[in-house]
Amino acid sequence: MKPRLVPLIIVALALFALLAGYAVNRSPSPAYATNTASANTVDFNGVGDVRLGQRDTDLTRQGALSHPAAACGPTLTATSAANPVFADGRLVLLWVHPPLTTPEGIGEGTPLTTARATYPRATAMTAPAGSYQFDGLLVTSGDRAYLFMHDGQTVRKVVVGFTAPAERLFTHGIGNC
Repeated sequence: MKPRLVPLIIVALALFALLAGYAVNRSPSPAYATNTASANTVDFNGVGDVRLGQRDTDLTRQGALSHPAAACGPTLTATSAANPVFADGRLVLLWVHPPLTTPEGIGEGTPLTTARATYPRATAMTAPAGSYQFDGLLVTSGDRAYLFMHDGQTVRKVVVGFTAPAERLFTHGIGNC
């Protein structure tokens, strides 16, 4: 090996080690789990057999989605604790209610301090001026998000879904249904 190549190889190996360490530190932490642990758990993938991104027609065909006349919109058949929101025929958000929680146990009624401690990298969001909306805490993993809306003390609303629709929901709201 030529003596002039040795310093270049050392620099290349050092750079590789640095980047590998950075990649490991940037990976989602175990606190950002994506495996549904129980029937009362919702995660970045969805709830039960209902997956974010699925078509409403496929969910209906599978028997996972019904369209009751008295309801505001389609409902999940396996649980009344999650309300689906569709865009362009695909499931993009779930409004989540007790007993459902994230794999880490965060849900409606959780103290905000616990949610912040559980998701220390979450982004604080301030409700739009003049709105009657709660402030938020946004937890993301890739294109997925948990949106915890709170009154400054307690998580009051939970939304799980794709990041862009969750951010739009927070910024622009959604219908009164």
